[in-house]
Amino acid sequence: MRDAYHEELHSISLDLVEMARLAGSAIGRATTALLDADLRLAESVIDSDDEIDALEHGLEQKAIGLLVRQQPVATDLRLIVTSLKMSADLERAGDLARHIAKLARLRYPDTMVPADLHATVQEMGKLAQRLIAKAGETVITRDVAQAKQLESDDDEMDLLHRTIFQHLLDERWEHGVETAVDVTLLGRYYERFADHAVSVANHVVFLVTGEHTAPAP
Repeated sequence: MRDAYHEELHSISLDLVEMARLAGSAIGRATTALLDADLRLAESVIDSDDEIDALEHGLEQKAIGLLVRQQPVATDLRLIVTSLKMSADLERAGDLARHIAKLARLRYPDTMVPADLHATVQEMGKLAQRLIAKAGETVITRDVAQAKQLESDDDEMDLLHRTIFQHLLDERWEHGVETAVDVTLLGRYYERFADHAVSVANHVVFLVTGEHTAPAP
C-alpha cells in the first residue's frame, strides 16, 4: 500500500517535469513562429496549451486525492503543497508562450519584431527554454545549489528585457507606436516566463530545506 502511495507522489513530480518540457517546447516554437511569421506553428502552440492545462488539472486531482486518502504529514505534505504551486507556475508559463504565439498570429503575414531586435528576441526565447528546462530538472534532482543558481541565471533575461526598452526609448526608433506596444508586451511575456521558472526553482528550495526564498519581482 505504501509503495502505491509513493508511486503516486513520484508521478506528481513526473507530471511537473512534463509540464516544464511542454512549456519549454511551447516558448521555443512560439519564438520561431514570431520571428518567421509562421502562422501554422503559432496555431500549434496555441492549441497545445490545452495539454499543459490538462496536466495541471490531473495533478490537482492527484494531490487532492492523496490529501484526502493519505493525510500526509511532514515532507510528503510539503511535496504535495509545493507541487500545486509549481504546477500553477508552469501553467502560467505555458499561457505566456501562448500569448506570444497569439501576437505572431495577430500580425501575420508580417513579423512584428523589427530587424534590429530580432537577435535579442531570439536570445530571449533560447534563454527562456534553458531556464524552464533547468527548473524542471531541479524538480527531480532536488539540487538546491542548481535551483538557487536560477536566480542569477534570470539576470540575463532582465538584461535582455532592458535592451528592448533601450531600443524603444532611442530617438532613432522608427517602427511606430503599434510595434512599440507589441514589443513592450513581448518583452514582458519573456520576462514573466523566466520569473515562473525561477519560482519553480524557489519552491524546490523550500521543499528540500523548508526555507523560503524571495519571490521573483
